[in-house]
Amino acid sequence: MNSTRRKPPRGQGMGARMVPGEKAKDFRKTSRRFLNYLGSYKIGIVIVMFFALLSTVFMIIGPKVLGNATTLLAEGLIGQYTGTGSGIDFEGIAQILLWLLGIYIVSSFFSFIQGMIMTGISMKITYRLRRDISEKLNRLPIKYFDGTTNGEILSRITNDVDTVSQSLNQSLTQIITSVTQLVGILIMMLTISWQMTLVALCIIPVSFIFIIILVKSSQKHFVSQQEYLGNVNGHIEEMYGGHLVMKAFNGEEESIECFEQLNGKLFSSAWKAQFFAGVMMPVMTFVANLGYVAVCLAGGYFAGAGTITIGDIQAFIQYVRQFTQPITQVANITNILQQTAAAAERVFEFLDLEEELPDPEKAITVNTTDKPDTELCVSIDGSVQFAHVKFGYDPEKIIINDFSANIKSGSKIAIVGPTGAGKTTIVKLLMRFYDVNEGAVLVDGYDIRDFSRRDLRSVFGMVLQDTWLYSGTIMDNIRYGSFEATDEQVIEAARAAQVDQFVSTLPGGYNMELNEETDNISQGQRQLITIARAILADPKVLILDEATSSVDTRTEIMIQNAMDRLMEGRTSFIIAHRLSTIKNADVILVLDKGNIVEQGNHETLMAKGGFYEKLYNSQFEPA
Repeated sequence: MNSTRRKPPRGQGMGARMVPGEKAKDFRKTSRRFLNYLGSYKIGIVIVMFFALLSTVFMIIGPKVLGNATTLLAEGLIGQYTGTGSGIDFEGIAQILLWLLGIYIVSSFFSFIQGMIMTGISMKITYRLRRDISEKLNRLPIKYFDGTTNGEILSRITNDVDTVSQSLNQSLTQIITSVTQLVGILIMMLTISWQMTLVALCIIPVSFIFIIILVKSSQKHFVSQQEYLGNVNGHIEEMYGGHLVMKAFNGEEESIECFEQLNGKLFSSAWKAQFFAGVMMPVMTFVANLGYVAVCLAGGYFAGAGTITIGDIQAFIQYVRQFTQPITQVANITNILQQTAAAAERVFEFLDLEEELPDPEKAITVNTTDKPDTELCVSIDGSVQFAHVKFGYDPEKIIINDFSANIKSGSKIAIVGPTGAGKTTIVKLLMRFYDVNEGAVLVDGYDIRDFSRRDLRSVFGMVLQDTWLYSGTIMDNIRYGSFEATDEQVIEAARAAQVDQFVSTLPGGYNMELNEETDNISQGQRQLITIARAILADPKVLILDEATSSVDTRTEIMIQNAMDRLMEGRTSFIIAHRLSTIKNADVILVLDKGNIVEQGNHETLMAKGGFYEKLYNSQFEPA
């Protein structure tokens, strides 16, 4: 099938609904599903947890070993001062320091290994999520795209998946190391002095009170920050994409005013969110310093009483300094996990969207070979039948009431009527972008629902008013009609569509690159390229929807000549508001409010003096 739809319409902000900072609606359900998603990587995750555990354990042992060196040094100095010892044992201290160096090297090695493995796992999950979303996009019905902005879809593919990936890469190992560090430090502190440990533990409830207050206060501002960030991004994308329209209608002041409002709200929410996030560390440091002072006082008392060594005090003080760090990390991770759950929930909601009805198990395929037809592989001539079709985009609001028509193979059928009569809807039903509510659409007597969508759409070629081209060479854009076509076949189709006439004047010829907006060639030239694409596809049935309505008279003649060649020997459906372009149609179907009110050729309908005659003459009446 030849798609001639234009690129996504401008004005749909890229981040219009990006809110990865919001809380998940169902945190537990999303978490369970995400854990199931991680199931295929459980061996790697277990290895990561093991190495993270080892890395943290070796890191925790370090202060205790260093404390032994401090004790040795202090005992040597005291012995020299009192004359009761043999001096400082530098050899023993050197051995302890070498052990300490080895411990830190091993800890760093384990940390490097777990980081490398976890990065690989998170990237694989990111790849898998984006692949699943991409495949899901191709299985969604057209009605989803009709009711969803581009920014919403792009937000799920980019921002939400990135949030999940980054959080997975950082938070999972940080949870393991923080919990291990917290438990390990507590054990090491207890082995040194249980009395001093009780003193140090008094800071935990104070820390948690501050953490709960700050997290609750910051969460709502993070939600607002992400929401207004999305709105600002959406407004900028919209204004940038439609800057010509904005300038043409002198919309600069309104655009700036709108941006200032959105940016002001973003500033306010972002300032508050970052303030609370920034306050957490100073507050926790203050609380930790209070505990540090209390431990120092207790340590001085116990050292004076001779119940603890100087090295153990030094090690204990180091542990106290480290003790609040994992608590703070756990608090930060809690906030990050809320964001991750919200992002994952949006991704899973997208993956759970209702898909198109699956193709039948024994779908009819189109015979493209010289072999005789079979029951499930048939040749198509191009006849089309509409049998009492009833349809509405909303089942409660029917717009096609009782549409019936019998179109012979090779005939030219024009569909005319006022705006909203249902002309384009008929085409969407024919292509099975939507399924009928009642009745049936048949091709050569076969219900189109009995075909696979791929085979059905290979029968049709479309040339629309709003041309769809993509950035790439002219040859690549024409080849979109048949990816297996050779360069010679592409050029032959281009000649038939009169593309060759202007391509020879362009720099690079067929290898000229079209820019992202494809506005480095004219509208008429873009239209001819889409016709060449349809010729290359060689469909049995053509759909021409307002293909010449936006070009000048001279270009219209060129396009009309190209379309005449394209329509030779094919069933053609022509939708046109300019009724002078469809005089030579074999049959004209006149629609009004979803019903065929008249049908026949131009002369017959004009002689009848009915709805068509009034519609035709209205285009010549003065405004």
